[in-house]
Amino acid sequence: MPLGFYIIMAAQFFSSLADNALLVAAIALLMQMHSPDWMTPLLKFFFTVSYVLFAAFVGAFADSMAKGRVMFITNTIKIVGCALMFFHEMWEIPGAPDYLTVLLAYTVVGVGAAAYSPAKYGILTEYLPHQKLVVANGWIEGLTVGSIILGTLLGGALISQTVSGALLAFDLPVIDTGVDTPAEAAIAIIMLFYGVAAVFNLYIPDTGVDHRPPSKNPWYLVREFSHCVKLLWTDKLGQISLATTTLFWGAGATLQFIVLKWAEVALGYTLSQATFLQGVCAIGIAAGAVIAAKLVPLNRAVDVVPVGIAMGFIVIAMNFVSSLAFAIPLLILIGGLAGFFVVPMNALLQHRGHILMGAGHSIAVQNFNENLSILAMLGLYALLIWLDLSIYWVVAMFGLFVSLSMVLVHRRHRYNVASGPLPAIPSDAHH
Repeated sequence: MPLGFYIIMAAQFFSSLADNALLVAAIALLMQMHSPDWMTPLLKFFFTVSYVLFAAFVGAFADSMAKGRVMFITNTIKIVGCALMFFHEMWEIPGAPDYLTVLLAYTVVGVGAAAYSPAKYGILTEYLPHQKLVVANGWIEGLTVGSIILGTLLGGALISQTVSGALLAFDLPVIDTGVDTPAEAAIAIIMLFYGVAAVFNLYIPDTGVDHRPPSKNPWYLVREFSHCVKLLWTDKLGQISLATTTLFWGAGATLQFIVLKWAEVALGYTLSQATFLQGVCAIGIAAGAVIAAKLVPLNRAVDVVPVGIAMGFIVIAMNFVSSLAFAIPLLILIGGLAGFFVVPMNALLQHRGHILMGAGHSIAVQNFNENLSILAMLGLYALLIWLDLSIYWVVAMFGLFVSLSMVLVHRRHRYNVASGPLPAIPSDAHH
């Protein structure tokens, strides 16, 4: 891979690392404010809503200028949101709950992430030939999962008594930092990681692609986006890969919070300890992604759909685990299955999207559908917690939903195969 590819990876890694650490710090901040339990999954809900609301515009924005410049601008928006969370006490809304400022600040971070995503994925199809697209996809997914692991562990470490105690004991001469709680100390450190990502953004190479500014008419952009959505959902391979990744990201975001609650109930873990189990699950995803990159060529990506069916049933086994010795291998297995089937499907989706409509627009369509799934599943999870339903019932319902959904996707693919030839996929496009 050329040097520019690794610069892109570094920028993505540090920005994603900060995103995941900030989620843990934000949860700690909500707990510090004694917010209700059902408010915690709404953090991710508020973060994700921007992906849906601005889906018609972020793809056009990503294709309007050099992708490195887009990544720098949107990473700066994340820094602003992080700063708003740090200074949450300074702009509290009179008469509103104090935790509303945390949700709104995290929403700003979500705006930056929504506009960042089409650029970070779209630049790969501009910068690399199609023979290396799936290799690059495996890299970026593996590194993203690595940033999830380390970001979650970083957030958990920063709010732990040992690390937060050391951070709070540190005083800058003359300057009053205003850092009084573990969550605030963690947010201050996380802001530095966003700064590192911004530095790498400045050195991302220009791919030489002619970036023509899209129409400034919002109705035109909405119609164009609707057309792109229709193109992918009517494409025989696009619809299967889009349905699979849509389900995966909705389920993955929900599982992130299920693990936290399950660790509290089944294992008696604190938030800082439970983030360790999230990291364990992400290690499995990384391992599954690497194995898929070695074994599954792009033209056989759809063959991994049955793995998603198996993953849903295995999730239910969490209800029978009450010790760390069994929890760790089970979560690694669940993560491994998830990583194995999502990387080939994600690469297939990018390939079909790039052919049908261009990189930026296809990623925007992907983000719209995947994050609509996240909103729906997190909203349902928050409702179940608000209804005080046992986490064991939630786990069982979640696992069955994933398996049955993947069964329907598999049946749809078999119908597509029977109804006529599928779009051609380059046989030399290996991971």
